[in-house]
Amino acid sequence: MTHSRLKSARLLAPLAIGLSLMVTGMGLAAPAAARGDDLAGQTQFLRAPWKLHWRTYSSTVFDRGGEYYVTIEMPEEAGAGLGALEIRQISGADWRFSFDDSRTRSFLGQPRREGPPVPVQASFDDASRLFRITFPLPPAPGQTVTVALRPWSNPSSADVYQFSVVAFPAGPNPVAQQVGIARMSIYALVDF
Repeated sequence: MTHSRLKSARLLAPLAIGLSLMVTGMGLAAPAAARGDDLAGQTQFLRAPWKLHWRTYSSTVFDRGGEYYVTIEMPEEAGAGLGALEIRQISGADWRFSFDDSRTRSFLGQPRREGPPVPVQASFDDASRLFRITFPLPPAPGQTVTVALRPWSNPSSADVYQFSVVAFPAGPNPVAQQVGIARMSIYALVDF
């Protein structure tokens, strides 16, 4: 190979790899025909939500009446509304604190700047530490939605608690997408 052909081959190699990723659907610019409802009748996000915020304004052990806010920003290019969330506790010293799933609520916007309410159905399985939240009227791409979870009381042990958050698009046979890991610090009571 001549020097100029070798140089051209080196310059074109990254382009060839990028095109290969696009064709296989692994790159960010995968063709729309390979996504959405076109894959064996499954619904997928074209661009999955990845911005996750977890907040609580009640962070000491045994606090009653607190709420845990899970905020998801839906990308404009999501391609589908938010059909459901699964939130699972994956670490923390207390595996027994429970939730009142009947008081789970949702709204557009951020905590302390609440927009209109969003209908929500929630269930909590104590044994698997799993919340399943469905949206009968799915939040649309471009919207920010917050779900407020209500524990009966905060955990009994101070620790950093972590929760895995998975999103499902609205539509038939939704494909799950990991949004992220949320962290919540619970502190011990301090006597002075």
